[in-house]
Amino acid sequence: MSNYFSDVACLPDLGLGLGLRSQHFNHIIEHEPDVDWFEIISENFMDSGGRPKYMLERIAEQYPIVMHGVSMSIGSSNPLDFSYLKKLKKLANEIKPAWVSDHLCWTGVLGMNTHDLLPVPFTEESLKHISDRLNLVQEYLERPLIIENPSSYLTFAHSTLQEWEFLVELVKNTGCGLLLDVNNVYVSAFNHGFDSKRYIDYIPAESVVQMHIAGHQHCGNHIIDTHDREVDQNVWDLFSYAWKKMGDKSLLLEWDGNIPPFEEYHAELKKAEQYMSTFNNNGEELLVSLDKTVDSSYNSIDFMSNKVSKEVLFEADKKEKSWN
Repeated sequence: MSNYFSDVACLPDLGLGLGLRSQHFNHIIEHEPDVDWFEIISENFMDSGGRPKYMLERIAEQYPIVMHGVSMSIGSSNPLDFSYLKKLKKLANEIKPAWVSDHLCWTGVLGMNTHDLLPVPFTEESLKHISDRLNLVQEYLERPLIIENPSSYLTFAHSTLQEWEFLVELVKNTGCGLLLDVNNVYVSAFNHGFDSKRYIDYIPAESVVQMHIAGHQHCGNHIIDTHDREVDQNVWDLFSYAWKKMGDKSLLLEWDGNIPPFEEYHAELKKAEQYMSTFNNNGEELLVSLDKTVDSSYNSIDFMSNKVSKEVLFEADKKEKSWN
């Protein structure tokens, strides 16, 4: 296993970035907006050529690019998909991203794909399993992988670690970096009743390479990570809290549904600047407090459970038991 800790420590602070969306290709090429960097969804370009690839190559000539994946399924009990990894590595070699990231999740089992980022059990067994897989992926890609905390709506009753503890141990085992999605922390904290600030406080600043912010849909007794609207004020407040602890980190705004014109999209990102200041104009330290205290009475919810077939969950459980 290579030591990637030093590689992660050398990754740059890229500034304020946006998720690259095809609706905005022409605007970016024609106007060269004042955006520090762009993040692509890796899978959107791994199998595509023609105009999408051409536009990406042109944009990559002007802006730093980060590759963000949604299908590696690092937490799955399936064997690693090396045909996927081969295409991922090829794309990385072509566009030379600042780094490559994906999620702490699984997306399917036994050839079935749920097209969702599903939660993993936070146990010592799954920690070893995922650490081993992540080490193999990093060796194959010849670079550290940056791992994001996903939003979650269900948890495993037999988990013995908290998510933040699991992530920190994963970093220790593999040398990977972390993509701290602040919106996901807030969403999961609300859904499961844990303290979002405690989560942030536990994560070592030196392990964090990047942060995400995004909009979500509040459904009363649960929140869905939708990426289809402006960032909620509570998430801005939590971001400010995280920024003060983590220091300068590359920040990206995600917007994947109801995508607005580029100017509106960019303006939402620029709001971050007011939450990145530690002091106001009078030199007084800004205090951050969430508008809404997470109600610990909210436990893990099951509103999304029907999205995952009983067959997938049954087979996943059988596979997990085989790890022991």
